[in-house]
Amino acid sequence: MQIQVVPDTLTRLAQLGDVTAFEPAGDHPAQEAPARRYQSHSLAECITNVTTPGGRKPILKAMLTTACERNCFYCPFRAGRSKTARVTFTPDEMARGFLTLQQAGQADGVFLTSGIIRGSTTTQDRLIATAELIRRAGYQGYLHLKIMPGIEYDQLHRAMQLATRVSVNLEAPTQERLNALAPKKDWGRELLQMLEWTAAIRRAHPDERLAGTVTQFVVGAAGDTDRELLGLSARLYHDLRLTRTYFSAFRPIAQTPLENLPATDPLREQRLYQAGFLLRDYGWGVDDLPFRDDGNLRTDVDPKRAWGDAHLRHAPLEIMTAARADLLRVPGLGAGAADAILRARREARLTDLAQLRRLGIRTADQAAPYILLDGRRPPTQLHLF
Repeated sequence: MQIQVVPDTLTRLAQLGDVTAFEPAGDHPAQEAPARRYQSHSLAECITNVTTPGGRKPILKAMLTTACERNCFYCPFRAGRSKTARVTFTPDEMARGFLTLQQAGQADGVFLTSGIIRGSTTTQDRLIATAELIRRAGYQGYLHLKIMPGIEYDQLHRAMQLATRVSVNLEAPTQERLNALAPKKDWGRELLQMLEWTAAIRRAHPDERLAGTVTQFVVGAAGDTDRELLGLSARLYHDLRLTRTYFSAFRPIAQTPLENLPATDPLREQRLYQAGFLLRDYGWGVDDLPFRDDGNLRTDVDPKRAWGDAHLRHAPLEIMTAARADLLRVPGLGAGAADAILRARREARLTDLAQLRRLGIRTADQAAPYILLDGRRPPTQLHLF
């Protein structure tokens, strides 16, 4: 298929700049953080190196329109905000723009979202139409589609057929919290139900290749606690098989009702991600996480180390007999390290840190305060400060 681009399509894409800077599209959101100022009108800012299921790729992150009829309190695209440049593309324009960039080797994947105009179902139809054009042109790579709030079941099914990944942004852990961010949205019917439907669609169509599902929370603007956010994340991972939950530290935007709120500490976002991985990949439960009395995690230390300090400093784990699940509780030991230890101890006794290092465990010194090696504590470095 020969691609012909309307002359100003790429120019108007450049006008978007980094408008999707705070919409994670891949597996390592911290690496997608903007390096330049918001909306600087550069086509390069629309393309982000993203870690996808197929590896690291340059992804076009774009919006079908930056106009929106909704009035979410934190959002730069809310209706009536004069500081936002309004740019709109037809599905045909956006598809041809992406395919041109893809053929030129500048992009190998697309993350596509949109402001809402003429309702969610109309907007979703435009997103689906864009995805269909891209797929019909022969592109079979990474395609991440945003799901609009409260769309129809069949629309969601079609989006999951076309996309590699779909996003349903819950934004907050409860309706009460959402009221402080987007009071016109129905948390249960418009947002959570979309996630529940993704699970129902997978059950109803087990033989179809369907998109993975992710969600995102705006952290810190609505009084939310880490326990609330991680408790819901755990349920979503367990019950709905979500691929992941994203946490976006709140940043105030001028000309919005929340412009005078303080920004959320980025360290809080980082700790939420670390705790989320413990829930998703390490078999931890929410009650295992070391929350403070206010329901939040410590920011001065990662949650695994905080747990280790509380439980293993004075009762270290014997490496020679510990179960895999217990090894995964030790700071400095990940899944690869735990498996390497299980294999090695079948052949020999592990008695010193040098043996762990030879197994490829580069963080053996981090694990040292929390373990026993054949009944003995390994020597640990003293910290001067």
